[in-house]
Amino acid sequence: MKLMPETIFETERLIVHEWDDPSWDGFVRHTNTPAVMRWLGGVREEAAAANTRVRLEGFNDEFGFTFWCCRRKNDGGHLAGEVLGMVGLKRATVEGTKVCGMLEIGWRLREDAWGKGYAKEGATGCIDHAFATTGDDDLVALTVEGNAASWGLMQRLGMQRRKDWDYEDPYFSAELNPTIVHHITRAQWQERR
Repeated sequence: MKLMPETIFETERLIVHEWDDPSWDGFVRHTNTPAVMRWLGGVREEAAAANTRVRLEGFNDEFGFTFWCCRRKNDGGHLAGEVLGMVGLKRATVEGTKVCGMLEIGWRLREDAWGKGYAKEGATGCIDHAFATTGDDDLVALTVEGNAASWGLMQRLGMQRRKDWDYEDPYFSAELNPTIVHHITRAQWQERR
């Protein structure tokens, strides 16, 4: 009998868990698409997708958390049991920025899961998890101006835009810059909950 990887947290409809090979394969198959990767530099070649997994595992080794696999519970609902994408935490790593070293939340979901509340549910669970398990008193989320769906979710989560923290990311093209920053404190989050 195949055991599921360790669960990090659950929400009403989602299980967020560590990666294993089948989960990773499903993630790449469903999220390495033109629509999903539109604001992330485009579809990745196989080697680049494999490097992403190495980076995620490295975040877990370095920080004790990462962007984990996000799966729909096998509850008979839309996409029951399916890998939806990822949601999780890391440290912001672009040197010389005001956010470098801060706790960062992020997500990436497959296109057929968009507009169903999964991203907000996963991000909410992730922020709850972050403030319950880390000593951090605030966190950030990063995107680009053109990705209105992403920064719209940040605002629905109660995060505030911090234009004074925006920065140019040398890893992305001019079209995908500047990186825009949204921020929330532990106290602000607890007030909303």
